[in-house]
Amino acid sequence: MNKAVKIIIGIVVLVLFVWVIKYFKDSNSKAIEEFKVETPFFTSIKTKVVATGKLNPEEEIELKPQISGIVDKIAVLEGDIVKKGDLIAKIRVVPNEQSLVSARSRINTAQLSYDNSKTLYDRNKSLFDKGVISKQDFENSELSLNQSNESLRQAQNDFQIIRQGSLSGGSSANTNIVAQISGTVLEIPIREGDQVIESNNFNAGTTIATIADMSKMIFEGKVDESEVGKLEEGKDIIVILGAINQKQFPSKLTFVAPKGIEENGAVQFVIKADVDVEDSTKIRAGYSANAEIEMESKDSVMVVKEALLQFNRFTEKPYVEVQKADGSFEEKYVELGISDGINVEITDGVTETDKIKVWNKAKEDNNDD
Repeated sequence: MNKAVKIIIGIVVLVLFVWVIKYFKDSNSKAIEEFKVETPFFTSIKTKVVATGKLNPEEEIELKPQISGIVDKIAVLEGDIVKKGDLIAKIRVVPNEQSLVSARSRINTAQLSYDNSKTLYDRNKSLFDKGVISKQDFENSELSLNQSNESLRQAQNDFQIIRQGSLSGGSSANTNIVAQISGTVLEIPIREGDQVIESNNFNAGTTIATIADMSKMIFEGKVDESEVGKLEEGKDIIVILGAINQKQFPSKLTFVAPKGIEENGAVQFVIKADVDVEDSTKIRAGYSANAEIEMESKDSVMVVKEALLQFNRFTEKPYVEVQKADGSFEEKYVELGISDGINVEITDGVTETDKIKVWNKAKEDNNDD
């Protein structure tokens, strides 16, 4: 039994010995891995902030009625160009029955008061002419008559306004809604026959139409909090419209919000810019747009591709692997400047003759066959 165990152990030891010899042989026979290398180069580099937003008219207003009623007529269409004072729509007043009853009651009350004051006035006038009462008593009765007359007229005017909507109109008087600015009719959210509500302190009222001056456009967008600190009002920027073949418009940054708005866990700041639009370019309100804001630029600086950079996982310092004379690579820490997302400026750490390791292993061209 002992002899059999020794034989088995000897066989196992022999197999392990053969495996170890083969392992070292295979390891030493492996081809040296080759890596592509790139050298730093000189170029111009620019950093930009891109803000997404929309192109909107600078001056845009909503027309609302000052009295409730029914839309009797709409005089314009969406897209029409109007001037200040042009008729937009007519509102037919539909009186409230309870208000009419109350107005009639006030007329009757005022009429009774006037009739009584007229009777007293006529009586006192006769007595005053005969010298029975004093002039002061007569003047008091005359004042009472005038006040009663004024109250009666006011009650009659109120009744007419409630019933017709105006003092000068007929039985089917219309309230005219006119344009308050010159511009383009962007939207008419109501139709003829719709009921509208007047604008007052307790109600915003029904919008009859939206009018905007399309000759003055502004860009409204948002930028991230990490970039807003680099922006300055008055800076020249470029606004790009994708809807018009990526056409670029020169613009000027006019507003950077002092307070951010949290959206999806990130704080965004609103920015606005005046956009210079040619008269020959057809612009529509609400176009999606991007604003490119150049923050910093340098000419003829030494750069490398950002893909060549590595970072120490403990210190977070950037470094590259530079090829030595024997073909091996060594780490060199570098100082970085500005970056455009593709290339990054190198201010210290490598020279323009250094060969920097490309991460991907070099492959033969026929490997893809």
